Amino acid sequence: MALALFVATVPEAVGQGTDPYAKPRAALIAELREQSREGAGTATRIDPAVLAILARVPRHEYVPASERDNAYENRPLGIGHGQTISQPYIVALMTTLAAPRAGQDILEIGTGSGYQAAVLAEAGAKVHTIEIVEPLAKQAAQRLRRYPGVEVRNGDGYYGWKERAPFDAIVVTAAASSIPPPLVQQLKPGGRMVIPVGSSFFTQTLLLVEKDAGGRVRTRQILPVRFVPLTGGP
Repeated sequence: MALALFVATVPEAVGQGTDPYAKPRAALIAELREQSREGAGTATRIDPAVLAILARVPRHEYVPASERDNAYENRPLGIGHGQTISQPYIVALMTTLAAPRAGQDILEIGTGSGYQAAVLAEAGAKVHTIEIVEPLAKQAAQRLRRYPGVEVRNGDGYYGWKERAPFDAIVVTAAASSIPPPLVQQLKPGGRMVIPVGSSFFTQTLLLVEKDAGGRVRTRQILPVRFVPLTGGP
């Protein structure tokens, strides 16, 4: 299957004029801060720097017009084509676990609306994001034009993006039945991958996969989650 590549290169102003979403966005950040504080352990706490990023990214611009009034509720929302934009707490947690830093190369599998890619880009990372549903890939590329360091590709994320590998971090926003070997191979030594894994919607677990300097892989369970399934692959 031919792959289409969309490169986000046109800067765009954000938040000009009065922002009618400022109050609900602030309320969401306060809710996430409290939810993080009440977390069962350090693995489920949110980095305050990540909360600051979520406070800057306009989530309402990454959802359908019919969902904009719900954009700052702490829950997933439908974006069409059987896909969703993840719950803000999960976006914040996955970003915290990925630990993006300026200048890093990060692979995202499952662009969806483009929201998670925007959050990673706001951390200063170069984001290479793959979406298997072509209309969503095209929409996300338009939304992400403000970030020169973001590339959007229409293709099968199971196999990663070999031409851009290796990656400092990989963020997978759809549940795989097992960890895809190509993604492990494309992870740098010292890198980390955040991925939901489970054979059914009700048995998924968010995993943190870390590769040490010697190439050995360690996997840690974080918490139960529910994601749309990862499509494609063998």
